[in-house]
Amino acid sequence: MKKTRQTAFTSASGISRRELLRLAAGSAGAIAAGGLLKLPRARAQAATGTITVYSALNETTNNAFVEAFNRQYPDIQIELLPLAAAGELQTRIRTERDSPKADVFIGGSSEFHDPLGQEGLLLPYQSPNAADIDPRYKDPNGFWTGWYLGIFGFVYNTDRFNEEMSGIAPPTTWDDLLDPAWSGKLAYPDPTTTGGGYIFIATQIFRFAQELGLIPSFASEPEAGSPAATPEATAPQEVDYSEAEAMAMDYMRRLHDNIGQYTGTSPQSIQLVAQGQFVGAPNWSHDILTARDQGNPVELSVPADTAFEIGAISIVNSGPKPDAAQVFVDWVV
Repeated sequence: MKKTRQTAFTSASGISRRELLRLAAGSAGAIAAGGLLKLPRARAQAATGTITVYSALNETTNNAFVEAFNRQYPDIQIELLPLAAAGELQTRIRTERDSPKADVFIGGSSEFHDPLGQEGLLLPYQSPNAADIDPRYKDPNGFWTGWYLGIFGFVYNTDRFNEEMSGIAPPTTWDDLLDPAWSGKLAYPDPTTTGGGYIFIATQIFRFAQELGLIPSFASEPEAGSPAATPEATAPQEVDYSEAEAMAMDYMRRLHDNIGQYTGTSPQSIQLVAQGQFVGAPNWSHDILTARDQGNPVELSVPADTAFEIGAISIVNSGPKPDAAQVFVDWVV
């Protein structure tokens, strides 16, 4: 199948740790691009009420951002619908298209936000605080803005791993998970409803595409300012991913033999591994580190051939509180 797109799933090996935590954003006084909505300072001060936020983030992150936002904007309250399955939140926004309930959709890969924008379900808004974010990490029409990069890694239970996986090292490539030693010992987020499961499959497609020479590796991308880095040179190219997709599906069929459970959310996979019900699971590195820092017997491994997501935020079109929603987006980015 030929597809024209600029992939967001480039190899993570060249991404700095700072970039992984947050995309650089600044120039709060910058003017939003022509034709897009801009929130004047007086309007931000006047925004009040309760906004409904559909969040695909984990519980720890949700609690932290609600508390921090309310400290800065006490006149705007957040009613949160937390569901760490971006696909289900996407479906809910579509279902509510005739009477939107949400104001903001936060978290999950930009791949879950982008179709909603194309369907007219998102409000075009470019935050002035996003002026310095690399154009690759935000929608040119203002439908969504990337505010973090999330590397996909592997969580494993240190107790069970040390007891049961003698002679096996933590995975350094995704092919390592095909080892029969992992049979029935892996949990995996459902790719039909979770951003994590979706990104994992996309990772396989793009790593095989790199192996086939269809797309460049991150290390071979031109530096900014070089002739090959001009807009014309870096524009999306038509690529036939058919062979890479077939290789990825073959990989997933083989991996299926080692998967003991498909989970409804990405955090659920980490929870099951932390509880010792499974030895390991592909998952988000930042969530794995959070679980480890909470005292769980888990550790992170990041395969060299992994990839990252652009975690996005967007405003739901015709939501109840668009002004307050824009204040929230400004604050996030």
